[in-house]
Amino acid sequence: MRNAPVIYIVVPCYNEEEVLPLTAEFLGKKLDDLTRSRRIHPGSRVLMVDDGSKDRTWKLIEELHEKDERFAGVKLSRNRGHQNALLAGLFEAARRRCDAAISMDADLQDDVDACDAMIERYMAGCDIVYGVRRHRATDTFFKRTTALGFYKIMNLTGHNAVGTALVDRNVNRVISISLVSQYTVYNHADYRLMSRRALEGLAEFSEVNLFLRGIVPMIGYPSDVVYYDRKERAAGESKYPLKKMLAFAIEGITSLSTKPIRMITFMGIAAFFVSIGFLIWAVVDFFRGNTITGWASMMVSLWFIGGLLLLSVGIVGEYVGKIYLESKHRPRYIIESRTPDRIREREKGRSRKQEMPGENLRRSRAEARELQTSKRREAVQKPEQE
Repeated sequence: MRNAPVIYIVVPCYNEEEVLPLTAEFLGKKLDDLTRSRRIHPGSRVLMVDDGSKDRTWKLIEELHEKDERFAGVKLSRNRGHQNALLAGLFEAARRRCDAAISMDADLQDDVDACDAMIERYMAGCDIVYGVRRHRATDTFFKRTTALGFYKIMNLTGHNAVGTALVDRNVNRVISISLVSQYTVYNHADYRLMSRRALEGLAEFSEVNLFLRGIVPMIGYPSDVVYYDRKERAAGESKYPLKKMLAFAIEGITSLSTKPIRMITFMGIAAFFVSIGFLIWAVVDFFRGNTITGWASMMVSLWFIGGLLLLSVGIVGEYVGKIYLESKHRPRYIIESRTPDRIREREKGRSRKQEMPGENLRRSRAEARELQTSKRREAVQKPEQE
């Protein structure tokens, strides 16, 4: 059984000034409850990451830190996207010596009370605990349909969604995800708990093209899931419009699999057989006396081959672009500023004070030895002078 852990709740923020005070209130109460019940260490914190916001988000984070030192903050030099901001927060939590980090969004759609069950699973020995939605009742029809389509495409590309095969129906939870590194977790976003060991494993993945929902299961280690009901956004507007959702889906599909490139090969083979079919049809028509060239069949063939070529070039270009970005080895994020970690500063001050008496004792002994040595020298020199 583990001791009460130091938990960091990592919250990426981008233009969240409307919802941030409410988020801080909820998370502050949750820290109070968990600390009072001795389920977490009093040194636990809420770490907010400002992803280059254009509003007063960072100012609010600084004000929260001044009022309550349990709220810490990290400001990125510019907007780097949700995944990079989340990664920056997780690594900062590890740098501050947390035992485990829980990542969640600032909009309070993720159920804060699910943290209790995550910490229980962590105390039982799990290194990664996934927060999984029970249903998508709060999503629009369009979002539900596109999400289902995304997971189906992931299945086709070899990243099958965990949620059926590995579920123990008696306890309604996933037995283990450590043996299936190619899986993504169905209906899981970025609400999860990761132990320090899992964070160290995540640090081994150096790719620039981030899709944490697919990378985290690759880490392995004992894993579990916690089910919760997703709520409506508490305030503000969604930071994921259709354009960003599509870009994120393409990132996920192409970052984790090379099957789309392999599919181009199969499409090329299929197009070859289709062209053979058209050739046979043309020869048969010639012997039947139909020598008039069909304009419609020619146009269909041209558009089919042209579209197939453009699609193939686009897919290959997507992978070439990723290789280009990875080869540059650019930093995934740059931290502009941090709120001070007052607890660590106080601990350093205490350790220095504790070291001071020992240092004074050593100095006094050294001075006494030097004094004795000088007296002996004087005693030797006096007889010689006489």
